[in-house]
Amino acid sequence: MSLSTRLADLVVQRPAGPPAQLMLLFHGVGATPESMRPLADRLAAQFPEAFIVCIAGDHASDLGSGRQWFSVVGVTEDNRFPRVAEAMPAFRNAVLHWQQSLGMSVPATCLVGFSQGAIMALECTQHQPALAGRVVALSGRFALLPSLVPTETTVHFIHGKADAVMHYGLTVQAAEHWIALGADVTADVVPHLGHAVTDEVADLLIERLTTTVPKRLWDEALKNTPA
Repeated sequence: MSLSTRLADLVVQRPAGPPAQLMLLFHGVGATPESMRPLADRLAAQFPEAFIVCIAGDHASDLGSGRQWFSVVGVTEDNRFPRVAEAMPAFRNAVLHWQQSLGMSVPATCLVGFSQGAIMALECTQHQPALAGRVVALSGRFALLPSLVPTETTVHFIHGKADAVMHYGLTVQAAEHWIALGADVTADVVPHLGHAVTDEVADLLIERLTTTVPKRLWDEALKNTPA
């Protein structure tokens, strides 16, 4: 599969040598890959050996501009999950395209989604095989509370307490539920932050990506430690 088959995606950083990481960013409904560019630039500065791409939603938005993975026109708590499920194969194909084109592994892949992009990134953790070693949900939510514990994936939630689009309680509920099941999760609620990706969010995301050791690595180290 050639890189030219996803022309709508925005490549932000191509390392000079073989990339050490693959970071894919997913925008919200009615937005474009360019809307994630400021965050992608911050990540590029922090991770110079990462190949970084802002992914375009698979469909033109029903809202009149931008892109989307699924329509939010008439969306309800009852019909949101079927819409997410219908969009998931295209989302997975977008991730697989870049992994296969660049020869990148699942552990070396990080998915960062905002709003609807976060919904899709979170939902992909409920499918096998795993797509990424890290999944980041910015101002996102699950369509349905998760039942599968992704053993290969560490998930980071970041949500504004002043978010008027998706209530931060959705992140708190999902994180508490998932942690109780044994998932590897961090969750940060940011005071006074609305439904946005700000410099504060970027700082917090970089802190999580650089300081949080995935649980699977701790478990592997403990398993290999002599008694």
